[in-house]
Amino acid sequence: DDDGRFTERVADFKGLYVKDADKAIIAHMKEAGRVVSVGSIMHSYPFCWRSDTPLIYRAVPSWFIAVEQIKPALLANNAETYWVPEYVKDKRFHNWLENARDWAVSRSRFWGTPLPIWANEDLSEMRVVGSVAELEALGGEKVTDLHRHKIDHITIASSKGEGHPPLKRIEDVFDCWFESGSMPYAYIHYPFENKELFEKNFPGHFIAEGLDQTRGWFYTLMVLSTALFNKPAFRSLICNGLVLAEDGKKMSKRLKNYPPPMDVVSAYGADALRLYLINSPVVRAEPLRFKKDGVFAVVRDVFLPWYNAYRFLVQNALRLTAEGLPPFQPMTARQLAASSNVLDQWIHSASQSLAQFVRGEMEAYRLYTVVPYLVRFIDSLTNVYVRFNRKRLKGRTFDQDCRFALSSLFHVLLTVCKAMAPFTPFFTEAMYQNLSKALPQRPPADAAAAAPVGDGEVGRQGGLGGAAVDEEHLEWAEDSVHFCSFPTSDKHVDERMERSVERMMKVIDLARNIRERNNRPLKTPLREMVVVHPDAQFLEDITGKLCEYVREELNVRSVVPCADTSKYTSVRAEPDFSVLGRRVGKAMGAVAKAVKDMDAAAIAALQSAGEVTIAGHTLAASDIKVVRDFKAPEGSSAGDMDAAGDGEALVVLDLRPDTELLEAGAAREVVNRVQKLRKRAGLEPTDAVEVFVHLHGEGEGEGEGDKASHGGVSDGGVGSKGKEGAEESPLQRILVSQAAYIHDALGAPLLSADYCPSHAVVLASERYSGVAGASFTLTLTRPALCFSPSLAVNACNGNAEAATAVQVVLMARDPAKLRAEMAAAGGKVHVAVDGMGEWDMVQGAHLFLSVNDFLEANPATRP
Repeated sequence: DDDGRFTERVADFKGLYVKDADKAIIAHMKEAGRVVSVGSIMHSYPFCWRSDTPLIYRAVPSWFIAVEQIKPALLANNAETYWVPEYVKDKRFHNWLENARDWAVSRSRFWGTPLPIWANEDLSEMRVVGSVAELEALGGEKVTDLHRHKIDHITIASSKGEGHPPLKRIEDVFDCWFESGSMPYAYIHYPFENKELFEKNFPGHFIAEGLDQTRGWFYTLMVLSTALFNKPAFRSLICNGLVLAEDGKKMSKRLKNYPPPMDVVSAYGADALRLYLINSPVVRAEPLRFKKDGVFAVVRDVFLPWYNAYRFLVQNALRLTAEGLPPFQPMTARQLAASSNVLDQWIHSASQSLAQFVRGEMEAYRLYTVVPYLVRFIDSLTNVYVRFNRKRLKGRTFDQDCRFALSSLFHVLLTVCKAMAPFTPFFTEAMYQNLSKALPQRPPADAAAAAPVGDGEVGRQGGLGGAAVDEEHLEWAEDSVHFCSFPTSDKHVDERMERSVERMMKVIDLARNIRERNNRPLKTPLREMVVVHPDAQFLEDITGKLCEYVREELNVRSVVPCADTSKYTSVRAEPDFSVLGRRVGKAMGAVAKAVKDMDAAAIAALQSAGEVTIAGHTLAASDIKVVRDFKAPEGSSAGDMDAAGDGEALVVLDLRPDTELLEAGAAREVVNRVQKLRKRAGLEPTDAVEVFVHLHGEGEGEGEGDKASHGGVSDGGVGSKGKEGAEESPLQRILVSQAAYIHDALGAPLLSADYCPSHAVVLASERYSGVAGASFTLTLTRPALCFSPSLAVNACNGNAEAATAVQVVLMARDPAKLRAEMAAAGGKVHVAVDGMGEWDMVQGAHLFLSVNDFLEANPATRP
């Protein structure tokens, strides 16, 4: 019966709950002598997930929808839909429809939507009611609630006339999936309201649900829409898999086998969780074992590098103001197009390709392809553009070039923000709020009509700075990134340059592998690198536009192109066993031998024709791996050269050392020590410091001679003369010969400790050894004020006491504020000393903001 107990038809066990009847049934069978064996078998069994009690299957009378009659129409409508992934539509769902049976749509419950069927006792007369108004007319009373207890009492007179009993509503309610399947029209009360709205928007553009809905919601949507309209209910569908606990079991509140979602959000952010899910198998209709570590990996691989690129932009944009230069204003797209820097052109093209890719993949509902592409783009942004352009971004080239680089980085970050806003709404919003401060603020409608556009006056100051309006490439700041239009790809996509930079990074990785294999650290310069590649355009790019970056990144003196692969390689063929094994079967041995016996001419013919016939089997070029082995050129000995390749490019490094290269390597070691000391001192990349070096003599103990002169200063750098009569040390010679490189790498010269003023604020100091066999001490200080020897004569009317007082007053000032004040006043500062007078101090004549500035103006004078 409805309580799971046996009825009178099972007289021996009447009233007994079926799950309690096992022992009684066994005993009954034993008494009847019908038992052969008694035992227990462990097996899976369905339980109610709410009450955790076993379910019982019982055949009951049901009402059905005749699905089998519309099966051809169901299959035809399914073919009109677009699914991601497609195999769920073509396999799982198609097979389900193909084997569909009539749908039992009634349920014996109290709560639910009542079946609108009124019938007599023997069901010989039935009436299906189509609306509340119809029920009111037939039942003769007002209906305000369609639940069972509000309408079950209503009866409808029999159409057979008086003397026949009235029709009563059958007690069953609808399967809840019937209601879910009716959603596209039921939610707007069609057909009683919104008829035009429904007809214009049906079928729906897009739905998304789990794989388990193949037999649930997706099915009922298709059945009902086909039965009613002979159309599918949706046009596009994303089918996701199930999110499981880390142990592979279903997530359970009772078992608590998953981390609380808000704990994950609090630890890593909602955007990280969203990207983790979008980039997981779950969006390809596959199961996901949820791991909290996976969310952290998204933070590490996506958000931290992305944020670091943004922070680097902000730091260097604010640096301009701190150095007294005009504030950062991003150039317009038209202005940036004039940049001659190849990486500016490349990163703009790459960002356009990103926007184009994201738009295309989103239009195709392929969420899972976006994050891998984004990770590769951010890696390129941080490890190629920012890394290779640090000097430009830090202003170590010239001001206009720095602004080109900063503007390029700004526009790329702005484009990425807009493209990724649907995926990471909170992170992109926070970033956009600051980036947009550098964009012009949209004027009121009346002001826009009255004022000419393009005069540079409409802008907003603060944050990253203000911006002038460009009438041809205008972009206003919006209140939110989510108010911005999705970026559109323009015609500035340079596929050749993107391809060349991608290949360049592969070449750099190959060269790094060679260095590591031969124990040649990047600090050790190498004479030559040969790039062997069949693409003449790539060779032209890597030895032309990109050569500077390759040489600097790999620390090689020259990059030589080579299109003749036979000069450095021997070629051989290997069969792809994973592909051919299944196809050729027992003939694999003979095929493999024939493939390995192919000579260079046969391999070239294969690559040209795209296929070859071997042992009676036609093999495609993709079935055979072409392996290129390094062949040292004639005249070179083992250890002089080494190579690495990826099947497309071959990189050959000349590993032979020479004196000049060793000196350059030592200079890089010194620069490396300075950078590490900056880090130990807790300095930011934009913090200005001066670096002093003291070279220790033989036998000089710790702390001795820190102020001794082991190197004079010439042209603002470490000079070639040591103590009088002392011979020049190897490191001293290296610091002189490599002074230009050191200045370029540090952004400032390396100064002798002899010239460190006593009033300089020391930030860090450390003694080192092991570079060119020498011991030396590096000292970092804040830029120290230095005064002209003629200050008393030129500025203070010969009053030495007043000159001393002026120096005390100025050295007591905050250096950053003093620098900004002088920049605003055209390089001057007004000083008043009580009882002595007032004077204007001129930068470069009376005072200098750093030791280096002083030495450049007074090369023969000690500050």
